[in-house]
Amino acid sequence: MTSSPRTTRSAAIWTLVGLVLLTLNLRAAITGVPPLLGELQDTFGLTGVEVSVLTTLPELCLGVFSALAPLLARRIGTEAAITVALVVIMAGLLLRVVAAETALFAGTVLAAAGMATGNVLVPAVIKRGFPHRVGSLTGLSMMLLSVGGAAGAGLAVPLDHMGGWRPALAAWAVPALVAALVWGPLALRARTRRPERPAADASPSAPAGPAPAPADTTPEAATRAAAEKGSLLRSPLAWAVMVFMGMTSLMFYTLTAWLPEIMHDHGFTPATAGMMNSVIIVIGIPLGFVVPVVAARMRDQRPLVLGVVALMAVGLVGLLLAPRAGWVWTAVFGVATGSAFPIALTLLNLRSPDAAVTARLSGMAQSGGYLLAATGPLTFGVLRSATGGWEASVWLLLLLVVPELVCGLLAARPGFVRPGAPKPDGPAKSRPEPARVSVRSTESDRAR
Repeated sequence: MTSSPRTTRSAAIWTLVGLVLLTLNLRAAITGVPPLLGELQDTFGLTGVEVSVLTTLPELCLGVFSALAPLLARRIGTEAAITVALVVIMAGLLLRVVAAETALFAGTVLAAAGMATGNVLVPAVIKRGFPHRVGSLTGLSMMLLSVGGAAGAGLAVPLDHMGGWRPALAAWAVPALVAALVWGPLALRARTRRPERPAADASPSAPAGPAPAPADTTPEAATRAAAEKGSLLRSPLAWAVMVFMGMTSLMFYTLTAWLPEIMHDHGFTPATAGMMNSVIIVIGIPLGFVVPVVAARMRDQRPLVLGVVALMAVGLVGLLLAPRAGWVWTAVFGVATGSAFPIALTLLNLRSPDAAVTARLSGMAQSGGYLLAATGPLTFGVLRSATGGWEASVWLLLLLVVPELVCGLLAARPGFVRPGAPKPDGPAKSRPEPARVSVRSTESDRAR
């Protein structure tokens, strides 16, 4: 059964609307908390350790729950998984307004779990629904992520002044509900289109007739078949994408966590040092849109990776040698971090042959990447406390530029990652013909 062009166009428009609403909900629940930490600490009597846990908990949850998102999407469908994620975000936001410390932490975990699922599935939605608009829609998603995060942080204090910390924390449940109301019908429509059981899968001895052919050649059947094969953990290319994404996130989170303290210790006022963080984020907003478009149009993204990582190295060296030129290095860090993560996110699509592999690669890269990134601010701070200065900590970041560059260059090579093929039965000495990981040139069918 084929869909009319009008129906297909309508579905694409609603998917695009849903994508916009989804991405707007993937940061605000996190960025809206730091401006209210003082009031939350007074209200709940939180210790310094508990405040630190509350601020790092979302990042850890993003790493843990990202690995589960592809499994959920394979079981109930991508649209249904996104709907569930948005409902979970809404539930977490509402739970946080309960006047209990356990509710505050449990609501944070729920909201972060929903956001982790949405983060992972955004590239898969783009890959499947808009394969020829990967660059522009990844750029749009990155820009909306930044806008949502900036809105969450910027509106927290005004909402707090208007009605207290409860409305400030719960306000973002409304856009989550609106997004869920858009994705719910999309999930129902996808469920009615999906064949219950492809005829070819019913029995190995099923007769080869004309009827099974349409089910076997649908995009849904193809992506399901690809998703069932092998493991990405045996793919060096997938590991390179994961480490590159982790290192770019580690650089961003570490710098935004500690740059104000570094600049304050070198003579800048606290207000000026805090403004430097804002500048880094603001610079990243337009770059989040432009960089994925440029990356998707390039056959080989290695020059882009090389330039961005070189900028990061220049900024770190400058921070060591001339910290008083703080505004210069702030601008350099803004361009470097504002470009690196959009490149990593775009590579999830450019290195995947279909939407199912995109979802799995996104889950692996974001899960491992966020867990890796979570170690950055903590290690940086511990090293600073142990040495009594900032030099050793900055040197550590400069050293980590090396694996970021190596993995970035490996991840940016033209080609597709494929799940490792299962080992065939036979003598140990016989070598299987299909490679565990095959990389196919993207000369003809890469995403544009």
